[in-house]
Amino acid sequence: MPREHKVIVYSTPTCSWCTKLKSWLREKRIRFVEVDVSKDARAAEELVRKTGQMGVPVTLVDGRPVIGFNQPMLERLLAS
Repeated sequence: MPREHKVIVYSTPTCSWCTKLKSWLREKRIRFVEVDVSKDARAAEELVRKTGQMGVPVTLVDGRPVIGFNQPMLERLLAS
């Protein structure tokens, strides 16, 4: 049985790549926590501190950041 990964998606409601990423995760039946950085200034600061990124989407898979909708990297991290 594959293990459950801790997946956090930092996004905004107006980000089209964020929408594509979240749809892809749902299609793959991967559970994730969504953090809307446009409404949560503390989360936005945390994102910059953890990754150096101000843009979205950023996905943390078990604490490892994936910048943008990098499907090959996400598949590799989620397969491990």
